[in-house]
Amino acid sequence: MNDTPKRAESPIDARAIRKLAKLLDDTGLTEIEYDTGDLRIRVARQGTAVQVSAPPVQQAPDPGAPPPLDTITPAPAPDPTHPGAVTSPMVGTVYLAPEPGAPNFVSIGDSVSPGQTLMLVEAMKTFNEIKAQKGGVVREIVVESGAPVEFGEVLVIVE
Repeated sequence: MNDTPKRAESPIDARAIRKLAKLLDDTGLTEIEYDTGDLRIRVARQGTAVQVSAPPVQQAPDPGAPPPLDTITPAPAPDPTHPGAVTSPMVGTVYLAPEPGAPNFVSIGDSVSPGQTLMLVEAMKTFNEIKAQKGGVVREIVVESGAPVEFGEVLVIVE
């Protein structure tokens, strides 16, 4: 008989999470979500790690606490029709450097030439170079290295 004290049981099924993570590996997807109504599991790949999130637990707000962060309006996403916008040609994971620990391909303020590699997007275990369509100066890098990106999402602004 096991005399170790029991911890509070989590509503998350670890086997389901492992199955979803394996499904990500098998299919090359960057994220997957499973919802049963009262339980929602989202597994997302960022780099080589797998992230799991569950719905937040509702708690009474502390009257002396600062306002919640979700009341802050995030900056609007750059317009994909902007003439200097370089968008992702596929769903995948973006990398700003050729390998971990290496310097980024480009930084804000760098001058770039047409055809110069700006970053990589990994999809289906293949690294795809994202190249500058025109020369100019890197004004904004919109994504973070290791973040999942969607088709058509703005990655960088070159003007």
